[in-house]
Amino acid sequence: MDELSLRLFKLSSAGFCCAQIMYKLALEDEESQNDDLVRAAQGLCRGIADTQQTCGVLSGGIGVLGLYAAKAKEDESAKEDFAQMVQEFHTWFRKEFGATTCVELIGVTDFKGSDTSYKLKCADMIKQAYVKVYEIVLAHGYEYGNRG
Repeated sequence: MDELSLRLFKLSSAGFCCAQIMYKLALEDEESQNDDLVRAAQGLCRGIADTQQTCGVLSGGIGVLGLYAAKAKEDESAKEDFAQMVQEFHTWFRKEFGATTCVELIGVTDFKGSDTSYKLKCADMIKQAYVKVYEIVLAHGYEYGNRG
């Protein structure tokens, strides 16, 4: 098992869901912590509010891109390339996985039930998406893991 897969397994085993894992990985890579951000991300999981709509891997990845290039203060604007970064990731995600909603990606799932087979497919998507976010950040001239 490679290092990223091991990190994913540990976070999933600890009960974090897809969007939270995307943020946790990014925060770990910069050796920081933001419990409020991770808490907020939980509402994005399982297709936003457990509706199986927009995939939390997708929304989490877009959020990680936002950590590098989105607006955060009244006196600033999003970086010029933020919209392009988001579009690149969204286009790649749809092409790579064929859909953007949980129900299309993993089928109708009872997340509270005993069948957790969806977790393997989700883990693979998280891993691929996380690497793609990393690539996009680097391609746009940012130093991954160092936003400050």
